[in-house]
Amino acid sequence: MNVDKLTYAQVHEPMYVMEEELLRRNLSLIQGVAKAADVEIILAFKAFALWKTFPIFREYIGATTASSLFEARLAFEEFGSPAHSYSPAYTDNEIREFARMSSHLTFNSLSQYERHHLAARQANPGISFGLRVNPEYSEVETELYNPCAPGTRFGVTCDKLPARLPADIEGFHVHCHCESSAEEFQRSLAEIEKRFSPWFSQLKWINFGGGHLMTRRDYNTRLLVELLQGVHSRYPHLHIILEPGSAFAWQTGPLVAQVVDVVEDKGIRTAVLNVSFTCHMPDCLEMPYMPAVRGAEILDGENFDNEGNADAGSRKALEGTPTGAPGASPYIYRLGGCSCLSGDYLGLWLFDHELQVGENIVFEDMIHYTTVKTTMFNGIGHPSLAFLQSDGELHILRKFTYEDYRNRMD
Repeated sequence: MNVDKLTYAQVHEPMYVMEEELLRRNLSLIQGVAKAADVEIILAFKAFALWKTFPIFREYIGATTASSLFEARLAFEEFGSPAHSYSPAYTDNEIREFARMSSHLTFNSLSQYERHHLAARQANPGISFGLRVNPEYSEVETELYNPCAPGTRFGVTCDKLPARLPADIEGFHVHCHCESSAEEFQRSLAEIEKRFSPWFSQLKWINFGGGHLMTRRDYNTRLLVELLQGVHSRYPHLHIILEPGSAFAWQTGPLVAQVVDVVEDKGIRTAVLNVSFTCHMPDCLEMPYMPAVRGAEILDGENFDNEGNADAGSRKALEGTPTGAPGASPYIYRLGGCSCLSGDYLGLWLFDHELQVGENIVFEDMIHYTTVKTTMFNGIGHPSLAFLQSDGELHILRKFTYEDYRNRMD
């Protein structure tokens, strides 16, 4: 069916909608950066794994990155190429299958390498081994997402590396970003080189990980290209890899929900929805991340910018809460989820009209991470997955049923 992509008025059920036009915009930009900088940029499944869209991705990129055996299988079977794999915990019963479906296999520690490299090599004689290293530097402020936080379980610090690496270690994997800027990469790159450049002559490739949010509107892609070209000039023998996840699906589509009730307590009016923050938008409670709602203004987001990022800027604060206070707008609503978790609600938004049961609430930018982190906690039905073609035709890729919930309990 054709839909109005501004209101999604034709949609009457919870639905994640990826828009082809927005996806191709991101893919084209990423492809352009890869060509200009002469690097390989691949898709990280931990942020996006909607495999029915892979034919479009294959027009722009050639590989993906996996952090689990199932992701490696998805790369091998559905994307059609072996994965660049990294896991903090390879196991004896998985390592051979992991290696069989991977072109690159990065070990989290030297002990993991010692335990598994022979079996991995037997399973795939042509595989390229890497080692994750920890630069002990990151500007990620939320510790939940900081891979270099003190006590991290990720990677080897420079003081623990032998002067001569094992002969079949061909690459380093460095990950210290999360939705970060080119300027942050510039500073982290200096720390990476300071600590690890003595080993670069022993390597064939370096993977600078994810978190390079190059499709964000204010991202300095020119600086990113210059930095990567600089690495090439200093170490011309190194093949450079980046594996962002969010950048590919950044602002490529919303989660469309519906109002099912409006309740009020102590002057706070809550619009109850048929989606759940804890089930369908978990970063909103974990990060915290304040989503943008189409046609509404965030009111209690003093520490959120206009893309919903915590502690990144200052927003207009609410004057006169609760909503029943003198002078307060009658159209201020908290948005509440449909689970039985008491904390399944978020924020205060100012609308320009009174919300009605059945009307759509459109949460912006809900494709990356959200679609791979959802749960069926409380038996809550999962929103459908849909793809909006450039011609306005909406295709339902997947509807979820009771059997999907039941089978998780088998």
